[in-house]
Parts: sequence; structure tokens; C-alpha cells
Amino acid sequence: MTLTAGRTARWCALVAIVASCIGCDQVTKGVAVTHLKGHDPRAYCGGVVRLEYAENPGAFLSIGAQLPPMARLIVLTVVNGLLMAAIAAVLVVRWDMLAWHFLAGTLLLSGGIGNLIDRVRFEGLVVDFLNLGIGPLRTGIFNVADLAITMGAIVLVLARHRANPATAPIDQA
Repeated sequence: MTLTAGRTARWCALVAIVASCIGCDQVTKGVAVTHLKGHDPRAYCGGVVRLEYAENPGAFLSIGAQLPPMARLIVLTVVNGLLMAAIAAVLVVRWDMLAWHFLAGTLLLSGGIGNLIDRVRFEGLVVDFLNLGIGPLRTGIFNVADLAITMGAIVLVLARHRANPATAPIDQA
């Protein structure tokens, strides 16, 4: 594959993944606000899936929720925005990175932007609505952006520990 074709393919993949993840995240959060806010949780699949509206002032599992409002704004909005800009710059400039690393970065960027949109729109809060579990073993309440971030982190960890020719840069495939 030529360098130009590799860049075009990566650019298209970047735009498609970011747009679809952010779009799905924002649409599902809108549905949660409209249909779950102010209502009792809804259980599906024997309670394995529970839809439950929550507004999270912190990060993952409400980490940082107890920080003073200005510190939360700086750490969770400003620093997050700068981090998303840095990830986007790396993804656009480093066309030769491994395909798995590119996918991981794109998912991390997508989820980070999805939650950043909420923080700006909802005065530092993020809308969460998904909860999974069996009996007392349950996840925290999360959203589609959190799923993208989690999948990006998993892909990054797996890609770093995988010595396989399939992880070759897309330009060399």
C-alpha cells in the first residue's frame, strides 16, 4: 500500500470511528435524559442489564467527584481537552504507527471527546445510564463514551503485548 493510500485509509477510519462513537454516545445520552431521568431504573435480561440515569461529576467510577469545583473543571475539562488535542495530533501526524495503536488511540479520543462534550454542556457533569451485573456483582454506571475508552485501553494493552505480524503498520501490510 502506498503512503498516500495508507494516509487516506487512516484518515477515513479516524473520521468514521470518531463520528460514529461520538454520535452514538450523544444520541444514547439524549435518550437517557429524555426517558430515564427522574424515573426508576429499568432492568432487562433478568436484571443483567439495567438502565439507570446518573449524573457523574467525576471521572471513572466518580474518581475526583469530591474535588472542589474549580479543581474538577481544571482536571476533568481543561486537562482532558488538552489530552484529547494531543491524542488527535499524534493520530494525524504519526501515520506510520501500528494499526492496533491507531485503533486504540482513535477509541480513546472518541470516548474522551464524548465525555468532554457533556462536561461543557452540563456544567462539569457527565450523563451515565448503563449498569451491568449479576445479583450484587455490578459495574458502576457508565455510558457509550466510557465503553470506547475501555475498549481503547484494552486494545492498547493487548497490542503492546502481542508480537504478531498482523500488528504491522498499515502502510506495510
